[in-house]
Amino acid sequence: MVKMVALFPKPEDVDAFEKHYAEVHTPLVKAMPNLDRLEVTRFTGAPMGEPRYWLMAEMYFADEQTMFASAQSEAGMACGKDAFKMSGGTVHMMFAKIDD
Repeated sequence: MVKMVALFPKPEDVDAFEKHYAEVHTPLVKAMPNLDRLEVTRFTGAPMGEPRYWLMAEMYFADEQTMFASAQSEAGMACGKDAFKMSGGTVHMMFAKIDD
């Protein structure tokens, strides 16, 4: 299993970000083909003060080929564009393999 990870820094307008994330972005993510699971984490603190990120979204897929095909689909492209737009271009994206 693999996952695509999106890290969003703390937005200037938290309420607007949260509303957009819930009402617009989450449905876009859930429309991605062959998405096995979406896990969203909101950071509440860090050992040395404020956390660097506000929200982490982890999108799980069966394998890399499936993940990349999903990301390149119409729904995946819409999701990516929205992520960059809502973050002001500061979303950080990564790919990860999950150990069995």
